[in-house]
Amino acid sequence: MTPGVAADREPGPAAEAKPRTGDSGVRTVPPTAPGAADWDEAVRLLLTAEDITLLAHVSPDGDALGSALAVGLALRELGRTVRVSYGDDPLVVPSSLEFLPGQDLLVAHTEVPEEPELVAVFDAAGSARLGLLEAKAKAAGTLLVVDHHASNTRFGTHHLIDVDAPATAVLADELITRLGATLTADIATALYTGLVTDTGSFKYVGTTPETHTFAARLMATGIRHDLIQRAIWDTCRFGYLKVLAAALAGAELDAAAAGGLGLVSTVITRAERAAHGIRLDEIEGVIDVVRKSGEAEVALVLKEDDDGALRASARSKGAVDLGRVCGAFGGGGHAFAAGFTAYDPPAEVVARFRELLADALLPVAPAHATPGDDA
Repeated sequence: MTPGVAADREPGPAAEAKPRTGDSGVRTVPPTAPGAADWDEAVRLLLTAEDITLLAHVSPDGDALGSALAVGLALRELGRTVRVSYGDDPLVVPSSLEFLPGQDLLVAHTEVPEEPELVAVFDAAGSARLGLLEAKAKAAGTLLVVDHHASNTRFGTHHLIDVDAPATAVLADELITRLGATLTADIATALYTGLVTDTGSFKYVGTTPETHTFAARLMATGIRHDLIQRAIWDTCRFGYLKVLAAALAGAELDAAAAGGLGLVSTVITRAERAAHGIRLDEIEGVIDVVRKSGEAEVALVLKEDDDGALRASARSKGAVDLGRVCGAFGGGGHAFAAGFTAYDPPAEVVARFRELLADALLPVAPAHATPGDDA
């Protein structure tokens, strides 16, 4: 589920020399692959801290939560005091991720210190993605950002950002290796979850030979990759099928949108979800069905949450930069998979989204776009 563009591969300066820029949406320092100094400093900080908080973004997907739990399990193995959280209230693990190990590390946002010693954030492009924990993260003595989004705003004090990585789990694995922790089956399960989530089970263009080598190493620990894949992709409650049916019945195709490349969109209301007892996190997969339409380059799903806001998930097949489009709404993500939150009527949101597509057409699809699901 998420895409980005290739970045300069030259190592950047030491992370400690990079001030946080806040969450303005403007990246003042181009993201590069972490250099040796970045990794060394991140390891030093994690191994010397007495209290560590690891955060996933709100409404976490498999890459965000899997990466945070994997590093949490590794740090606990090394004898560190560690907690994992995300800024949702209540804190509910998505049904598709209920199998993840390490959930005893999870705590509610209220149990995170007001001024944490060290916070490491996984898979969040901007601090707004931390929800109720944004202020606490910004108050931390050290804020380490581990991510692969091209739209990352570098809001931390230290950064491990590589937009060529197909998943944040790849960076989490490198961090675990450098920490000197053992790759257990539980850690491998969490990392594999992140990897298959953000590579679309290895079908997205960002998948490389190295991606499969990484997966093979994880599988060698004895994990049940078949059960992981089934939980993520092929299991739902019956009520979801009813909501999906309504979403597909209400889908609309605008063949003239995106310069004639086409837009398919649909809206899922909270009333429809409530009628079948389906939570918001359970309908994340609707976008993957809607995007199959061969007549549309772009797919958009608006999901009304319990407070009436519209959570938008957008996907492109390679000809439109959706990170730019969704950024205009205050959201973001990758080039081919992004999202935002809106509060206007659905018809107005779709209309504005359609207008923005015309200015986001790509002459050539990025050679190393890496799909993910951050929307």
